[in-house]
Amino acid sequence: MKRHLSGLLPALYAALLLFGLTSASAAEWPRQITDSRGAHTLTQAPQRIVSTSVTLTGSLLAIDAPVIASGATTPGNRFADDRGFLRQWSDVAKARRVQRLYIGEPNAEAVAAQMPDLILISATGGDSALALYDQLSAIAPTLVVNYDDKSWQALLTELGTITGHEAQAKARIASFNAELAKTKAAITLPPQPISALVYNTPARTANLWTPQSAQGQLLSELGFTLATPPAQMQTSQSQGKRHDIVQLAGENLASGLNGQTLLLFANDERDADALRNNPLLAHIPAVREQQVWPLGTETFRLDYYSVRHLLTLLNQRFKS
Repeated sequence: MKRHLSGLLPALYAALLLFGLTSASAAEWPRQITDSRGAHTLTQAPQRIVSTSVTLTGSLLAIDAPVIASGATTPGNRFADDRGFLRQWSDVAKARRVQRLYIGEPNAEAVAAQMPDLILISATGGDSALALYDQLSAIAPTLVVNYDDKSWQALLTELGTITGHEAQAKARIASFNAELAKTKAAITLPPQPISALVYNTPARTANLWTPQSAQGQLLSELGFTLATPPAQMQTSQSQGKRHDIVQLAGENLASGLNGQTLLLFANDERDADALRNNPLLAHIPAVREQQVWPLGTETFRLDYYSVRHLLTLLNQRFKS
């Protein structure tokens, strides 16, 4: 199936691009993008992008893509600002006047009101609007993007190709790689292997990051080794089939957290204390040896902004 990007909407987005970079020239269009729904032909660089996924929005902002509106999460929760945008890029979104589409439940009418020339949907996760694909694709060309099976760098590269901002994506990745190399040289790794997770304090459950997740891949780049959970462990799939997490609950919680160190993403010291004080986890090696480290609430979704924050935290925790 081919969908064509309309050239009728005026170009309303203009900004000075970081490092003096420009988006793809007219000579590089049209270009064909293939996703899970087929092949799509974009006749020109998009100028009015709507992101239905709050996870994708941070990466779009990082490459200076013209995102005009975004889906949001619950305002004022532990991850988000008063509009429901993730805190790590909240100030950037405000400066660029990104509009909020809706909170949580996708709304096709809200998307249509923005008159987009490109709509982006995440393939999985709580911020996926995939159920509205047919409605959204009738409004404008609509692409489905997976973020649960790749690093944040790979996602940034993919979005750069879609938007014509490849140069910006490369520059951001190069800048980060330089910081990562410095961090890797500066830290002493805690006991290995490690379990990387998000701990749900009220429910006493956890989402364990897999090697395929952006979090898992970043830790591998830094030299960490991820522990392998028991092969026969029963896991929940309440969020559908995902590549980035293994859901742990009940008797699987202790057996799944089998690393010598626990790194808690999207968690603060209160969550770490709650995990340490969970009587069902008192016997596991990481708790027994006091190797439980929270990495802050800005690390729930990884993008250019949150990974830089994460490197700062890792430097503080494990500096040689």
